[in-house]
Amino acid sequence: MIAIQRSQSLREQVYQALRKIILSGDLASGDRIVETKLAKRLNVSRTPIREAIGQLHREKLVVSHPNGGFRVTTLSLQDAMQLYDCRIALEQLSVASACELITPQQLEQLEKLVLLAEATESESKQTDSQKLLDLDCQFHYLIAESSANQWLLALLKQIFDKMALLRVQTTKHNPQVLEIRLEHRQVYEAIAERNVELAQKMVKEHLIASKARVARELKIINNSK
Repeated sequence: MIAIQRSQSLREQVYQALRKIILSGDLASGDRIVETKLAKRLNVSRTPIREAIGQLHREKLVVSHPNGGFRVTTLSLQDAMQLYDCRIALEQLSVASACELITPQQLEQLEKLVLLAEATESESKQTDSQKLLDLDCQFHYLIAESSANQWLLALLKQIFDKMALLRVQTTKHNPQVLEIRLEHRQVYEAIAERNVELAQKMVKEHLIASKARVARELKIINNSK
């Protein structure tokens, strides 16, 4: 049961709760969205559930099914490659601005995220893929936020949501697809040095490597069907 805060907009609360359920992988790609079950789970009527589904449909996190109703979006290999191409272009701009505008507090937080990722993977042989996924999202979001470019941040937020959905698809099959320790540290150190050219090079290499891992995993998943 997810608690809904009645003091806030019920519509917004239900939307955020359903969005979290999808992006955490609690509802997997391709899963049917059943309004009655979600209404019971969130202890609300079906009306705000329906409104939240409509918003998520506009954001392309859910898709309508030919036989009626909605399902969680399943991203294809082509979708994944195009999303990565957008990220590579936008995040080079993001790190370039971050090198100039990141505050000491943001830089300190960025380092903490790198250290947390390193600690998470060294805690045990069993990688906590969901925790690493969260850290990966926080790391890239913080860099975009530190660029102080609100238009860039808005564009990347849309892409990050789709990427979270994509990562849930692939990490459930193989947690090792999410390799961020060394790659994140290289990006962080370049930003800390205020080295624009190196930061752009490191983030581009990081995303290209990630793109290749995800492509390989999606091909394996598709071939196994």
